[in-house]
Amino acid sequence: MDASQLAQVEALCETFYTGVPTNSNGETITRNEAQQRLLSLQSSAEYIPQCQYILDNSNSQYARLVATNSLTELITTHWNSFTVPQRIDIRNYVLAYLANKGPQLADFVTTSLIKLVCRITKLGWFDDPVHRELADDVTKFLQATVDHCILGLKILNQLVDELNIPTSGRTLTQHRKTSVSFRDVCLLKVFQLGLTTLKQLQTRAITAEAQQEAAMGEHALSLTVRCLSFDFIGTNPDESTEDVGTIQAPTSWRPLLQDPATTELFFEFYANTEPPRSSKAMEAIILLASVRRSLFPTDKDRAAFLGRLIGGIREMLSKQTGLMHQDNYHQFCRLLGRLKANYQLSELVKADGYMDWLELAASFTVQSIRNWQYSTNS
Repeated sequence: MDASQLAQVEALCETFYTGVPTNSNGETITRNEAQQRLLSLQSSAEYIPQCQYILDNSNSQYARLVATNSLTELITTHWNSFTVPQRIDIRNYVLAYLANKGPQLADFVTTSLIKLVCRITKLGWFDDPVHRELADDVTKFLQATVDHCILGLKILNQLVDELNIPTSGRTLTQHRKTSVSFRDVCLLKVFQLGLTTLKQLQTRAITAEAQQEAAMGEHALSLTVRCLSFDFIGTNPDESTEDVGTIQAPTSWRPLLQDPATTELFFEFYANTEPPRSSKAMEAIILLASVRRSLFPTDKDRAAFLGRLIGGIREMLSKQTGLMHQDNYHQFCRLLGRLKANYQLSELVKADGYMDWLELAASFTVQSIRNWQYSTNS
């Protein structure tokens, strides 16, 4: 591909995404014709160098998007046509591209590039140890500029999604084998990275503008929610059901989930932010409240954990923290439902401050019923 061919591709991409017809050699090209011509980039693995040329030399965000989408399709469809070194080269190329140009790219381009590198990681998981080191590579993003940190959090979010959701064209057995290995090798580390970022935001260890700080908080909270709701044992219910079941977190997660600082971190984030961050923090608390009973070594440990949940909810109800926001209100109702489903009455009555909590919860329930129009989904 040369500069003139690149200009033609950019014109086709502009037509495809904006709908404005373009002229090529006196011929008017419509959106449908542009789409058909651009689809040829996905027809053969031989077009990979052309896609890389577009990424390296084009300033058009639409052309970059088409090149990235084409690479993802080619990699997925023709995976077995590449040698292991070729797969690693493409992976390293995309990561380096994100590191060098990521902050300047449009969001839709970075999203597509991140999906590509995570797809390569999933498909090559057992090829070479380098594919299993993506979380370590992303740590360098988290330690660089604020924009790179946001990029790194986006990569980790997509990585968890990619390894949790089956890819068409691969058997369920292949998916579970990769997913279980990711759970054992990588997932806890990813969860810890999300928590560390939240702690840094909470302690103001990261200097960022308000908008960047909000983005980092949202992505870090989304990451912890994705990790906690991971399909740990391959039995996730139908995704159309809204509520979570029991979280089957591995025993290796016990010290982190039992640590009072983990629960407090999410309660504090809820109290000090606005939706969507506060409702995401509440979603994380719901998932913590759903952790399997057998994760706790003794009843005393489980009772202490429940006590922290009851204490956090009691404070929230007494101050009505954030409950004027519909998203928070809805998630809070779900949290009360999870407590009812996951803990027996005999456990609840033993918790410190249970009677205060019960009175506040009863008052909240009566008020909610009186104002049922406020949140019809709760």
